[in-house]
Amino acid sequence: MRRFQIEVPSDPAFLRMVRTAVDTLCAMGGLDEDGRCMIVLAVDEACANIIRHSYGGAADKPIICEGKLEEGAVAFTLRDFGRKVDPGRIQPRDLADVRPGGLGVHFMRKVMDSVEFEDCGAEGTCLTMRKRLPAARKG
Repeated sequence: MRRFQIEVPSDPAFLRMVRTAVDTLCAMGGLDEDGRCMIVLAVDEACANIIRHSYGGAADKPIICEGKLEEGAVAFTLRDFGRKVDPGRIQPRDLADVRPGGLGVHFMRKVMDSVEFEDCGAEGTCLTMRKRLPAARKG
């Protein structure tokens, strides 16, 4: 299994490292450039949500990103240690409500095949997103 795990501070300047690692793993899985870009954007949006909602904009808190190639899929898990989020309450904003922001969860669910928020224990939230690889869809 091919995998990576990196920890970056919740400073948006460090998200480039996450985007590069996500793109590299997606390329190893055989995704084309368009597919890779969409997944990179979904993971980047999830990181931005962690910074904004879990850490209240603080730039010095840890974000752990794990990526792995699974049987026929690529998976990314993001872990934060900030404000706990009730997974049942995470809903995208209504698309008819036209205004900036608030569409990250909608975008993640549109791009990825599964998006799962989990309680990670004493603090924080874990988000796991999976996307089937092209060869896995043909069967």
